[in-house]
Amino acid sequence: MSIRRQFTRCSRSASTNVRVSLPAVCFVWQIAMIVLFGVFIRYNEEADTHWQEFRRENNISSDIENDFYFRYPSFQDVHVMIFVGFGFLMTFLKRYSFGAVGFNFLVAAFGIQWALLMQGWFHTLDPATGKILIGVENLINADFCVAGCLIAYGALLGKVSPVQLLVLTLFGVTLFAVEEYIILDLLHARDAGGSMVIHAFGGYYGLAISWVLYRPNLNLSKRLNGSVYHSDVFAMIGTLFLWMFWPSFNSAITDHGDGQHRAAINTYLALASSVLTAVGISSVTQKKGKLDMVHIQNATLAGGVAMGTAAEFMITPYGSLIVGFCCGIISTFGYVFVTPLLEKYLKLQDTCGVHNLHAVPGMLGGFIGAIVAASATEEVYSREGLINTFDFEGDFADRTVGTQGGFQAAACCVAIAFGIVGGGCVGLVLKIPIWGDPADDNCYDDEAYWEVPEDDESIPPILEYNNHMIHKLPDL
Repeated sequence: MSIRRQFTRCSRSASTNVRVSLPAVCFVWQIAMIVLFGVFIRYNEEADTHWQEFRRENNISSDIENDFYFRYPSFQDVHVMIFVGFGFLMTFLKRYSFGAVGFNFLVAAFGIQWALLMQGWFHTLDPATGKILIGVENLINADFCVAGCLIAYGALLGKVSPVQLLVLTLFGVTLFAVEEYIILDLLHARDAGGSMVIHAFGGYYGLAISWVLYRPNLNLSKRLNGSVYHSDVFAMIGTLFLWMFWPSFNSAITDHGDGQHRAAINTYLALASSVLTAVGISSVTQKKGKLDMVHIQNATLAGGVAMGTAAEFMITPYGSLIVGFCCGIISTFGYVFVTPLLEKYLKLQDTCGVHNLHAVPGMLGGFIGAIVAASATEEVYSREGLINTFDFEGDFADRTVGTQGGFQAAACCVAIAFGIVGGGCVGLVLKIPIWGDPADDNCYDDEAYWEVPEDDESIPPILEYNNHMIHKLPDL
């Protein structure tokens, strides 16, 4: 018997029964969260009942100045992006909508708890009491942290078990907290919208895991690795939620005032620009000029990803349009040409194409931020504006804009390195055959882990509407 036949026979016998492992992980880890929160987590001064005393001591005139009233609208938008936007964006697979939305929900719900702890230990731990003080901004940052894991999930969509996803999240949040601390605190880089910290890290983290978990016989599930009409419509709902709320995502934790205002404007314009170029390139690369829904669902968001780092900088409105213009083109070309080449030559199976929407635009966004920072001048920003925008205070009071640009570039490299190396190591853990992952001929199918209604429409073997993984080169 050939090795390939032996492998196929083994893959068919793989069990997806997680009746013991999934409840065990959920209950044990949730109990651990309760214990750790009881030991470490407390309300910060703006959420505590001592707020009135804090107001008097700090000459705060009104409750309206509580950070909740500044941040909560942005938190709502970001929260919708995490649970609705990301979840529905991944519903394009014809038989994996339950897994897309449901496992997105599971990952995010666990991830935000672990993120509050991990980020708290690095950023908001009170050395006097040993407690982590949390408020509304911590909730936003926890959502940001989870976004990196959800991006990684996109590369693995339909190929991993829910237990593997929880393990991915446990390590992903930990790695995120460490690289975020290095980038934001030690290197003192600015990355309000997370081009580097979230998108570059999350994209390369997922790609590295996918590379380690390469499935040579994944073509056995080829029939389900694509979309149908209604699944693409649901995915487009996710796109629209993400597209509308991305200005809030990039501006949510920027400084009050001009920085937050500027970040929203710049992101708004970059997103609009990327839509037109994504549509244009989609049409020119497809037979008879027809549009590919894959490109419209994903490449139209690339401008928001790339604008994350430079959003609060003085990149100018036309500069934002240029960023969106270029990233719409690059992302669409990635889906058309790069994704098939990555699978063919690097054995990289990227279900959602996170390489083209998150990894590359996030990397470009980091380097764009470095260039814009290095070219900042006092004439454009004013002296006070430079100090406020780049936080040139304390130990960093003497830093020049040129030096800041260098540290911004170094920060982007740190994010990529953490994603690739960390993802490779986590991939080796997930490769251990104990997690109940599906066999190669059972991927992209909700029936592996969900009770699917019996009246669900059957998928004829000949149905091949739209495939997000395997693209033919266009007929020009």
